Amino acid sequence: MKRFLVIVLGAMLVLALTACGDSQKVINVYNWGDYIDESVLKEFETRTGYKVNYETFQTNEEMYAKLKNGGTSYDIIIPSDYMIEKMIKEDMLLEIDLNKVPNYKNIDAVYKNLAFDPDNKYSVPYFWGTVGIVYNTNEISDEIDSWTALWNEKYSKQIAMVDSQRDALMIALKILGYSMNTRDESQLDEAKELLIKQKPLVLAYAGDSIKDLLIGEQVSIAAVWSGEAANIIMENPHFRYVIPSEGTNLWFDSIVIPKGAKNIEAAHMFVDFLCDPEIAQKNAEYVGYATCNTETKKLLDPALFPTTHAYPLEEWYLDKAEVFVDPGDFIKVYDRIWTEIKAK
Repeated sequence: MKRFLVIVLGAMLVLALTACGDSQKVINVYNWGDYIDESVLKEFETRTGYKVNYETFQTNEEMYAKLKNGGTSYDIIIPSDYMIEKMIKEDMLLEIDLNKVPNYKNIDAVYKNLAFDPDNKYSVPYFWGTVGIVYNTNEISDEIDSWTALWNEKYSKQIAMVDSQRDALMIALKILGYSMNTRDESQLDEAKELLIKQKPLVLAYAGDSIKDLLIGEQVSIAAVWSGEAANIIMENPHFRYVIPSEGTNLWFDSIVIPKGAKNIEAAHMFVDFLCDPEIAQKNAEYVGYATCNTETKKLLDPALFPTTHAYPLEEWYLDKAEVFVDPGDFIKVYDRIWTEIKAK
C-alpha cells in the first residue's frame, strides 16, 4: 500500500509540475518567417526561464485567419500596420502597459503615434521598410526605375512577384496612378487585368523564398521587401534595390499582445526584451530591415546610413509612398480580385 501511494503521489507531482510549467513558464510567439535572429529566443529563455514556443506565418491574412478561427492562443504576434488597425477595430488586441516596457524609451518618436495606433495603446514598433525592385546587374544592363520593368517581355520567366495580396495589387495600382488604398472597384478591376496580363512573364509568386530565387539566379528581377533586398545584396553585391518612381508601400510592423494571451506578464517581458538595444541590433543585422530603435542605430554599421534598401536618404519617395489602411468590409472586394488573379 505504501509503495502504491508513493507511485500515485509521484505521478500527481509530475502532472502538477507539468501543468504549472505549461501555464506559467511558456510564451507563445507568432511572427513572420525569417523575421528574428532565433538565437535571441534562446537568450530570452536563459534570462527569464520561460520557454518560447515560436511559430511563423507568411502573410498578415494567414495570421489573421488563424487567430480569428480560434483554437490557438498566442502571447505575442507581429503584424503590419493595416492589420493592426483592423484588429483594434475588432477588439482583438490588449492594451500594452508601457510601464512594463522600460525599453520603450529607445523607440524613435518618428515611429510613434502612427495612424493605425495613434495613441500607442496597442503596439510597439519593430521594423519599418519599403517595397521595391531588386535586379541582377550582371543579367540586366537597363537602368530600372519603374514598376513597369516587371512587365517587360524581354525579362520573361526571369521575373518573380511578391505573393502578397495587398503588395501585388499596390504595384499595379501605382502603375495606373491610383491609390493603393483605393475603394473604387473599377480601379481594382484595372489592376487585376494588369496583373493577369503579367502572369505569363512571371516565373513564380513567392514569399520568403523570393530571396532564394534571386540568389540562386533562377530569376533576375523581382518585387521584394526592403529587408529581403538587404540580405540579397549582402550575398551578391551585383544586385541592386530601387524604389520605383511611381511610389511604393511604406510599411511598419509592430509587436502586439492579442486577446486570449495566456501569459500577459511574460508577453510584456518579451516586448521589452525586443526593445533592448543589443537585442534589436542582433535582429536588425539578421533580418536586414530598418530598426525603429534609436540606441540600436548607434550600434549598427555606419555604412548602412544611407542605403536605399535600409535607410533611404532620398526624400522624394515619401511624397509618393503610402501606408496601407484597413479597407473594412471592402476587403471582400480585394479578396475577390486576388482570387481571380491567382486563378488565371
